[in-house]
Amino acid sequence: MQQFDYKRYLLSDGRALERPVIPILIRNPRNNRAIDYEALVDSGSDRCIFPSQIGELIDIDIEAGERQYVGGVVAGERRAIYLHPVEITPGGYWQARILHLMAAFMPDLADNGHGLLGQEGFFNALAFVNFRGHKGILQIASRR
Repeated sequence: MQQFDYKRYLLSDGRALERPVIPILIRNPRNNRAIDYEALVDSGSDRCIFPSQIGELIDIDIEAGERQYVGGVVAGERRAIYLHPVEITPGGYWQARILHLMAAFMPDLADNGHGLLGQEGFFNALAFVNFRGHKGILQIASRR
């Protein structure tokens, strides 16, 4: 089992906002290029989605992937995503658990935010994801 503290953000009014944002290593399995990044564990997201710039940093030709359209990013609009195989290591480089999945890269997703770790490829690859918001902790466990 891995445990992560929620990440704390200070709002302009002085209040703190805590979110289940975790460090990950995202790797292109075709060339082994990888970068450290942060992603929001989002049970409401169907897919793992990252800004196109992240894919480009690991030498993925974004628009060469399978194109699909999703809603929910901009109200009332559907936006293009491009699917590519990646490897994600929750917790970063020194962790043993590697998830192999088809991630979506979205040109319209802001590159100054976080990626999303969603149902397909993250939640369904793990034994459990436990949000302990009252303690500011997220726990995940691998399948045996």
